[in-house]
Amino acid sequence: MPAPTVPHAEHYVPAPPTKEDLEWADLPVIDLSKATTPEGRAALAPVARDAMHTHGFMYIVNHGLTQKENDRIFDIADVAFSQVSDEEKKQYAGNFMDTGLYSGYKLRQYWHIDNGVRDQIEHFNMHSAIYDRDIYPKALRPFLPEIRAWTEHNHYNVLHPILRLLALGMELPEETLVNIHNFGSPGETWARFMKYYPRSEEDEKNSKNVWLKGHTDFGSLTILWSQPVSALQILSPDGKWRWVKHMDNALVVNIGDSLEMLSGGYYKGTIHRVVQPPADQRGRARLGTFYFALMDDDVKLVPYAESPVLQRVGIKRRCADEDAPTMEEMRKGRTRTYGQTALKKRDDGNEEEFVSGIVVKHYN
Repeated sequence: MPAPTVPHAEHYVPAPPTKEDLEWADLPVIDLSKATTPEGRAALAPVARDAMHTHGFMYIVNHGLTQKENDRIFDIADVAFSQVSDEEKKQYAGNFMDTGLYSGYKLRQYWHIDNGVRDQIEHFNMHSAIYDRDIYPKALRPFLPEIRAWTEHNHYNVLHPILRLLALGMELPEETLVNIHNFGSPGETWARFMKYYPRSEEDEKNSKNVWLKGHTDFGSLTILWSQPVSALQILSPDGKWRWVKHMDNALVVNIGDSLEMLSGGYYKGTIHRVVQPPADQRGRARLGTFYFALMDDDVKLVPYAESPVLQRVGIKRRCADEDAPTMEEMRKGRTRTYGQTALKKRDDGNEEEFVSGIVVKHYN
């Protein structure tokens, strides 16, 4: 039988990796192919535990997709930007302030960065179920079956195995976190295609070369499919900003505030930012594909006090248990306010705001 045909998408060619000698973050690497057996999970759990306790970031390799399959998703992702007119993007722009969820396009200059500079970032956001909302521009519609297969892969073959390792790392039953990250339950886990465009020299000067200021994600885990344009930096435990290096066909995974709260502060929602790429990559766009995992909407973000690990090391709370938001309250509050509200300046030059009952910090 002939092989099934797939819709044509122009091949996206990113900039080559930088050759500059940058100060790279030394992040642990997890081989996810070893997580398919109880023995493999037992061996990997301490590595994942220590990575997310110390760094809040780690690499994932051998996640089940080939480089060719990964390249295909980037080809599809670019369709959302290069094959859709500005007028159609406006037609499918999300109303984040009213809905409190990322769905549809975020257009350029929606977020305020600093000193009057607004962002030059477009992204297209899709609920993980893909087919449940009428948000897709015409050019992207033929690719929905492939996008749905990709979100399912992220959820079942990447997210769930990592959550099992992190539950074991807290000496909890290994399905503890999987059970509150259900693909079909009410919740807003979402996929994002995102494109950063080069900025003017004036904008770079006024924002001190920061494209997205230091922040933590608000969900449980963020899965970033590595791409070669260097711009992501993390705030290391020693207080220094370090670059995250590209690895072919690897994932960069980080903890968000919600999982930090559930883990009683044991897993770290690490501050990260996006800055102007190094000199040999400037002037090139930066295309990214992401999977933002959130717990089910009704999960209350209180620590797992029954964890033997927390009983030994203690619990660090962001708020009193009775004041803790649900996942729904957290994601609506953070989605509505990000890049839209006036932030309170702190004595150290950074900023903060109060959202869903907790202090949210922004690092300049």
